[in-house]
Amino acid sequence: MRYNVRGENIEITPAIREYAEKKIGKLERYFEDSLDANVNVNLKFYSDQESKIEVTIPMTDLVLRAEEHHQDMYAAIDLVVNKLERQIRKHKTKVNRKLREHGAPKFVFSNQLPEEDAPIEDEDPQELVRTKRFNLKPMDSEEAILQMDMLGHSFFVFTDSKSNKTNVVYKRKDGKYGLIEPHV
Repeated sequence: MRYNVRGENIEITPAIREYAEKKIGKLERYFEDSLDANVNVNLKFYSDQESKIEVTIPMTDLVLRAEEHHQDMYAAIDLVVNKLERQIRKHKTKVNRKLREHGAPKFVFSNQLPEEDAPIEDEDPQELVRTKRFNLKPMDSEEAILQMDMLGHSFFVFTDSKSNKTNVVYKRKDGKYGLIEPHV
């Protein structure tokens, strides 16, 4: 794994960098081959003595991403690694189930789980409980945000009036808005 460790309002000391790389590096035990991925680690420190860590590991068939807030940066790193491990185990369980049921091709995960880690079953099975159908009205992103707010939703799907492509606006955790556009 190649690490890109950045800091916002915090100087990345060798100790913090080494700790993050050591902890995140332990995730390699879940993969058959050495993981060839760029690991993006973003450390932030806020004026109210709170720190935040965001880790993104883009891979071919999967993107692992987790973030955590904590007063102590080292504790935040530990918590974010726990979240990433949980994502990996959950995804591996799902992949293995598909392999048994449908004969799906083998994935990149190792069959060896560390002794302290047992496979987990889905605590929240991803069951589709409702389907909505609606016509996509052409509009710009500002109108889509207004529609989303009026409906009280956290996202809104619409057709962009300029590009005629399906886009999504969403409300971010920081209260601002984001736009997802298809890449052509």
